[in-house]
Amino acid sequence: MIKVLVADDQAMVRGALAMVLGLERDIEVVAQVGSGEEVLEAAARTAPDVALLDVQMPGKDGLEVAAELRAARPGCRVIICTTFGRPGYLARAMAAGAVGFVVKDAPPEQLVDAVRRVHSGLRVVDPALAAESLTTGTGPLTQREREVLRLALKGGTVADMAAGLHLSEGTVRNHLSTAIGKLGARNRAEAARLADERGWL
Repeated sequence: MIKVLVADDQAMVRGALAMVLGLERDIEVVAQVGSGEEVLEAAARTAPDVALLDVQMPGKDGLEVAAELRAARPGCRVIICTTFGRPGYLARAMAAGAVGFVVKDAPPEQLVDAVRRVHSGLRVVDPALAAESLTTGTGPLTQREREVLRLALKGGTVADMAAGLHLSEGTVRNHLSTAIGKLGARNRAEAARLADERGWL
């Protein structure tokens, strides 16, 4: 029996994923959680073989949790299951230790197959996303540029960003300017939007 943990902040989606998997005779959903913070505790309690994680969840996102889960429970194989099939997410998920990446609009049998395949030791990646990832790469932004653009996406001022990152306003402006140039954007709002759409934040 393959024991699966499902983490998704949308209750209806979480329930649907659990139901699809639960119909299989060789799969048992041992835990369902709605936030990244709940994953490690649920994994410690239920010892899943496979964890199915959404990318965007409140608190810790699925990519952060994937890395933590890999460190805490190396035997648990992680599949990222997301609405957002963005190449940048794929690269970051693999770097965090995920061994599978599927999009939520894939047919149910594809999800079931992915769980079985990663449990058997294989990697599973949505083919269209893998091809797109090869053409766009992992992204041109540095860690600090990603941090300032994340804050820009929330509408923060340069002063807010500087305070939040413990940097001078001039340093924040420099990072923004470099990121805008790398992305070919007109301003920081457009740069933040483009980076987010490509999964680089």
